[in-house]
Amino acid sequence: MQQIFNFLVRFKTGLTFFLLFFVAIALIIEAHSYHSSKWVSSTNFISGSIYEASYNVSEYFNLKSENKKLSEENADLRNALINLQHNIDFPSDSLITQNTSFKSFPAKILANSYAKKDNYLLLNKGSKDTVAENMGVISSKGIVGVIEETSESYARIISILNSNISINAKLKKSNHFGSLVWDGKNPNLTQLIDVPRSATIQKGDTIVTGGNSLIFPANIPIGYVSNFDLNENQGYYTIQVSLFNDMTSVENVYVIQFNKQEEASLLFQNNASDE
Repeated sequence: MQQIFNFLVRFKTGLTFFLLFFVAIALIIEAHSYHSSKWVSSTNFISGSIYEASYNVSEYFNLKSENKKLSEENADLRNALINLQHNIDFPSDSLITQNTSFKSFPAKILANSYAKKDNYLLLNKGSKDTVAENMGVISSKGIVGVIEETSESYARIISILNSNISINAKLKKSNHFGSLVWDGKNPNLTQLIDVPRSATIQKGDTIVTGGNSLIFPANIPIGYVSNFDLNENQGYYTIQVSLFNDMTSVENVYVIQFNKQEEASLLFQNNASDE
């Protein structure tokens, strides 16, 4: 206490000056509207900047939860779109009835290979999240692959950049079907083979899923025609497909679940055994 008293006595002149200075400033601001408005503006700017900085920090730490909400909302919208397209475009004579439905839910890619002949991806969802074998995986730009194996918390995806996978696909404008495969060379290019010579093809034509499987519904984007060749002896085209997806940087994906896959599988098996 004595030290505080000694400080006040020692610097009484300076302290008195600053006290009177601030009182004078306050009286000037109060007496003149111009100075008053400038003071209010400056304090609003300072407080606004503080609040903005605080908001930005808070927003940064809330990004994870916000991204999760957006992913879930996107999944709901994608479900509606997939089922709308599915109900319109599914072949009327298919063994899968018109009232079947697909649903999707968001997930993330934890690991991804794309430089080998047979590539795989690791998903952050597993059996406890209802992920199962033979479920399709897509992104906002196109197909990614098919679930091959699951554990409780993770799943392995066989990539479309894998020589052991073949996906039913078609030319969007003409509905001519073929099989999408990969030759193990360029991660940006896959091949659509066995397309009949009756198909009219142009560079830039869109390639989508065919829908004649229990994995992907119809009309999921795949890529576009970058080149094509006709095998005169066999009468089929081989089409080079430039992927919409950049398979070297896939992160946010959706797992597609066909609600009646087991029932439809039995129908296909029974139909095959009768032939």
